[in-house]
Amino acid sequence: MSEPQFERLALIGIGLIGSSIARVARERNLAREIVVSTRSAETLTRAEELDLGDRYCLDAGEAVEGADLVVLCVPVGANGAVAKWIAPSLSPGAILTDVGSTKKSVVDQVRPHVPNGVHFIPGHPIAGTEQSGPDAGFSTLFDNRWCILTPEQGVDAAATEKLSAFWRGCGSNVDMMDADHHDLVLAIVSHLPHLIAYNIVGTADDLATVTKSEVIKYSASGFRDFTRLAASDPIMWRDVCLNNKDAILEMLSRFSEDLSAMQRAIRWGDGDALFDLFTRTRGIRRSIIEAGQETDAPDFGRAQPKTDD
Repeated sequence: MSEPQFERLALIGIGLIGSSIARVARERNLAREIVVSTRSAETLTRAEELDLGDRYCLDAGEAVEGADLVVLCVPVGANGAVAKWIAPSLSPGAILTDVGSTKKSVVDQVRPHVPNGVHFIPGHPIAGTEQSGPDAGFSTLFDNRWCILTPEQGVDAAATEKLSAFWRGCGSNVDMMDADHHDLVLAIVSHLPHLIAYNIVGTADDLATVTKSEVIKYSASGFRDFTRLAASDPIMWRDVCLNNKDAILEMLSRFSEDLSAMQRAIRWGDGDALFDLFTRTRGIRRSIIEAGQETDAPDFGRAQPKTDD
């Protein structure tokens, strides 16, 4: 586009999501100036080496001065402290948003610190990898992925549309949702799968009869997929569990009931029940592919080892 949507974009946190926003904003001219802030001097230096911004600040309050878009890219448990830190420096009319995968807890933490005249619009780009840090980002991370915004009642409609346009500029599809409903949806599509992955990989590690070398050597595609999820940032996922515990516990309870039903079907040789379940779930997989949210390449698109002809 010829003119940037925002004059100054301040990114508080520069991990996978923050660095990807910086890259796509620079590449697609979404902001005239990008200011990067993180609490780690080492990480900030690396962000500067990667040329992710135009200015770099250890002081988050300094970073947001004059910014018309401020994006909190920190673990969800840290949003309250960061909001309190930057609140005195936020400019009237600025949009304040975040990228956390829980929304009600972010609202509860951040809302008390938002000055009058600042538009607080929580957000969640549903995109990521198991990698972290400023080197992990890439400009196409958000292409054809969903970004959910959870504006509260009474928030300025023009500000919401401006933030929506920014995320569309990043390549995302944008949807609106109530914060509580968002947390319930993400508990089943994201949080529970990660917790199952962490638990399965932890169980394999604990088994005394299976050595770590055997687990690694004989890893089939299913276990490899679980290890990818289980390699995600432990700080981020600790905070997700603590900040969306009600929805996660509800989904864990439902999952435990369904797992018990599967256990009974296996124990009693109920092949029809197993076949019906596997057929139904296979259909879900096909629907995800048809929606453009996954690849239908063999072995999930993994590169295959070369073999001699």
